[in-house]
Amino acid sequence: MHIGIGIGNGEEKVLKTILPASKKHKITIFTSKNLRDCEYHTVTVENPEEELVKALYSGRIDAAVRGTLPSNTVMALLKKYEKTESLKRIALLETASGIRFLLAPVGVDEGWTIEDKTELIRYAKKIAPALNITDKTAILSGGRRGDIGRHPVVDRTINDAETVAEKTGSDHMEILIEDAVVEHGIIIAPDGISGNLIFRTLALLGGGRAHGAPVANLSRIFVDTSRASSDYSNAIFLAAALAVYNQTD
Repeated sequence: MHIGIGIGNGEEKVLKTILPASKKHKITIFTSKNLRDCEYHTVTVENPEEELVKALYSGRIDAAVRGTLPSNTVMALLKKYEKTESLKRIALLETASGIRFLLAPVGVDEGWTIEDKTELIRYAKKIAPALNITDKTAILSGGRRGDIGRHPVVDRTINDAETVAEKTGSDHMEILIEDAVVEHGIIIAPDGISGNLIFRTLALLGGGRAHGAPVANLSRIFVDTSRASSDYSNAIFLAAALAVYNQTD
């Protein structure tokens, strides 16, 4: 697979960590920086964000990884090229003990309605088989069923979770994320804020790993990455796996 990755700031970390992926896949770097002695094919342009997205949509690369390019700029370009008003990101996470699962929503502005969560589940179920992850889905809420009445926001999350679980054939696992990941490959957080906190807590404090977040509602394969990422080979492997699956599906 031919994978494109962007480099803004932190080029040393990106270049150092993509070596494992480069042994299996062709990699092209899109950047505005002068990367001296870079061993990878590099496209150096004034606007690498648009050049990366353009290469993806023209078919010059099979998949793309944001890397360290500015998120807002890249996401706006994806919306423009895809002609969509919103993007649906689903993160592939791994616990410290090696349990992998898909988590959504992970953007603070995502997943706030029953419809949003239902749509995210539909997309996650398409991604899961490509990663050899079960598509059994757990819906989380802000408390246990017995907590109803303690706070209106908690009540809403519990009622919403029950509705989403019924509509999608999923399991409402209440607030018990530690139980949910044992048998479920897809975890749906109560909202984008809690999803983002789960992501950051696991990857930055809990010894887990973040492999990247595919933007699921695109006609192309694009994997978003956190600015806190420590290993960009993970995201390249993820993008390649999705690209291969799309070709054989």
